[in-house]
Amino acid sequence: MSSQNNPASPGNIQKFKISSNVSGNALDLSGGVVEFRYFENVLSNNVTATAVIVDSGYKSEGDKIRAAKGVLDSLPVRGGERTDITVEDNGGNKLTFKRGLYVNRVRDADPGTSKDVFFLDFASKEFFANEQQRVMQRFEGKISEHVKQILSTIYGEIEHVDNTSLNYNFIGNDRKPFYTCTWLASKAVPDKDVGSRAGFLFYQTRDGLNFRSIDKMFEQEPSKKFIFNNTGERTPGNDSNILSYSIDSDIDLKQNMTLGTYNSRSIYFNPFSMDYYVKEYKYQPDRLGKAGKTFAANAVAEEFTQSPTRLMSHVFDVGAMPNGTGNDQLDQWKSAKTDPNYDAENTMAQSVMRYNQMFSIKINVTIAADFSIKAGDVVKCTFPEVSGTKQTDANPETGGIYMVASVCHRVTPRDSFTRLALVRDSFGKRLG
Repeated sequence: MSSQNNPASPGNIQKFKISSNVSGNALDLSGGVVEFRYFENVLSNNVTATAVIVDSGYKSEGDKIRAAKGVLDSLPVRGGERTDITVEDNGGNKLTFKRGLYVNRVRDADPGTSKDVFFLDFASKEFFANEQQRVMQRFEGKISEHVKQILSTIYGEIEHVDNTSLNYNFIGNDRKPFYTCTWLASKAVPDKDVGSRAGFLFYQTRDGLNFRSIDKMFEQEPSKKFIFNNTGERTPGNDSNILSYSIDSDIDLKQNMTLGTYNSRSIYFNPFSMDYYVKEYKYQPDRLGKAGKTFAANAVAEEFTQSPTRLMSHVFDVGAMPNGTGNDQLDQWKSAKTDPNYDAENTMAQSVMRYNQMFSIKINVTIAADFSIKAGDVVKCTFPEVSGTKQTDANPETGGIYMVASVCHRVTPRDSFTRLALVRDSFGKRLG
């Protein structure tokens, strides 16, 4: 379902200052930006942006003889230039970046005699720094502490790291930092309820890097409330009116069964005892959220959840990476020589199922530009219920709590919008 109401008013590009790495000059291109898009995604470890520039040339400061020249050659722009950007929406929310964005590439240039049109793609400084760094040292203890150490040592900008339980020891093996943190996210479990809530996300927003528990993110109170009412008028108690929405993906029973969303079986082999274990994980129809509130679940026919639809296997790393060094390490191994380094039995399958459930339902929503919204935020949406009469009642199935999986803020001289990809793991509103 989709509909379109009145377009939003244009935003205000207050600053778009690009600094040359070659000449040391800087130029504010805010007057030549005809479109700017900024992106965040909980599945991406870096933020990106794209600008369309119309360049009619400029004259260097103090240069009164030479004619105006194009920015690309006269500044010049060759990649890696820091760009300080500030954009404001109509609500006074500013989109700005403490560490700036950096030019990744110049593309699709359309040169002319009087003006040039080209695209500039931007990424965060951390995106490029990640290519220059490697994780080499040994780590002991909780995964959340490993992530803090990796990110703070290399980048220093961390927005939020949820605490984890269980210890996991490993050696970096020259992996890149972002790859290492993403790999650790798949093994992490929150500091409570071990074995029932596995699954973390590693991503970046404009404020920094995040290492978050999926379930803890869904338990946040909504930061915004949106409503779709076909009138274009904002109703009391809501932050914005939804201009359009579409259901991008709904329950796909066959795909979910293939991924083992409802029922999976794991076989674990212990090389120390030369034994194996079989454990079955079955979809739980209800789960408790913050303050004991229940989330309504997908009404999947029981006959499709009775038998495993995905098989997985894992070899326990028994005796690997004991704590300490030298004789201390040997003593640690002797005291727990039958214990695996990674508790795959209680986390691996739960983590896989949690990632699959997270994207069971995805809705794309467009609202007037609101630059305060970031990836990972939780919002509450109200959609109308389709009936043969006037649509006055809210739909209890599609409405409710969603997490912002991705966000795109778009600004042009004519209008400005925010487009959100919202996800959740079940139909129905939060109960209680």
